Amino acid sequence: MKNSKWIFGLVVILFWSCRDKEEIVPDPQSELVRGAIFESMQEWYFWNQELPAVVNTANYSSNEEFLDAIIFKPLDRFSYLTTQEAFNNAFVGRNAGHGFGFAFDATERLYLTFVYDQAPAGLDGWQRGWEILEINGKPISAYKTSTGGYDFQLGPSDPGITNSFTFKLPDGSTTTRSNMKAEYQSNSVLHKEIIDVKGKKVGYWVYQSFKATAGQSPTKSLEVDESMAFFTDAGIEELIIDLRYNGGGSVAVAEQINNYLIQTSNSDQLMYKNKLNSLKTNLEKSVNFKKIGNLNLDKLIFITSRGSASASELVINSLNPYFDITLVGDNTFGKPVGSFPLSNYNNTLKDNNVELVPITFATANSEGKAEYFDGFPADFAVGDTPQFNWGNQNDLRLAAALSVIENGNVGGRLVSSFYRPKWEMIDQFKGLEQEFPAY
Repeated sequence: MKNSKWIFGLVVILFWSCRDKEEIVPDPQSELVRGAIFESMQEWYFWNQELPAVVNTANYSSNEEFLDAIIFKPLDRFSYLTTQEAFNNAFVGRNAGHGFGFAFDATERLYLTFVYDQAPAGLDGWQRGWEILEINGKPISAYKTSTGGYDFQLGPSDPGITNSFTFKLPDGSTTTRSNMKAEYQSNSVLHKEIIDVKGKKVGYWVYQSFKATAGQSPTKSLEVDESMAFFTDAGIEELIIDLRYNGGGSVAVAEQINNYLIQTSNSDQLMYKNKLNSLKTNLEKSVNFKKIGNLNLDKLIFITSRGSASASELVINSLNPYFDITLVGDNTFGKPVGSFPLSNYNNTLKDNNVELVPITFATANSEGKAEYFDGFPADFAVGDTPQFNWGNQNDLRLAAALSVIENGNVGGRLVSSFYRPKWEMIDQFKGLEQEFPAY
């Protein structure tokens, strides 16, 4: 009899255990999750004192609608929601899609601006400078919206989606390519070379998004290590860093780059301070430079645009007190604040695979420069010329950067080329995709 009771009790326990497991079904778009979003924002959001005192989560049909309703506008253009997997993949360069970017020139012709090597587009041989004439059989003008922007209707980044593109190549020929989206590993370094400027060795580095190499501890980029070794071995005397399409990424990688660039004499000086909300002041920190390698430069030239944001601006702001810095191209985006994901601090978010990435901190350089929501202004405003491949000195922004090195200024011909596009690729994306923009 005792055994029978024991067995019955075990069955009851197993029954209830199974029921518990069955009842824990993720429901990301639920009032429970929206409540967890609000609780997390109250605790961690940089502008938490600007949040509404009370919210009714039942009034919103999605987490995204709810977050948009409570963020501090107009300063917060950045907080977003994603999944834990998507967030983690993006910061180590695991992407899905075709793997390219595009932009308009001054005459509103559309060009490929960059192509990732191992993406479907890269494996098919696509290159910066190819003009896009048609997408899925329709001319580019057919995709213009009533607001003056463009919606190219390429679909989500899911593997298996195919789009067709007709290109005009630099030699004048045309080609139509059908390309299927797939998962791929993206590269951050799009181009690097040494350019001779009247006997002076000038490094030219095109850096596209601050992505860490998976499995590295502490967090860092092996591509950055390789690039800096390349420039050091070449004995460069000047460096041009091209961030014109770089939407940001890992702060740890930005610190790594800064530590390579800082002079030995300024190692241990303040790189930046961060500031959190009034509930988290105990987590605020100061980050000092720790010199890596043997580069010893006193001037830097950055090629920038409105697509240069976040970690790109952190690098410029942190280095500005220690270098003679020149910006060529266009004003940067204006993001002096940063984020870290909050699902690890809230079980409801974690269990429902909701990654909340709100603005959680602001940064200031050693001179206290902190609020640059309008971006950093270009010293020499020069138009973009995406019809030329990387390193081609007909590229007006590269030509202007070289002119600064050679002559100390930029001539009227280059300056008169400036135009500000009505639509840029960064306008097409929000949230995580805006930080790592690619089609």
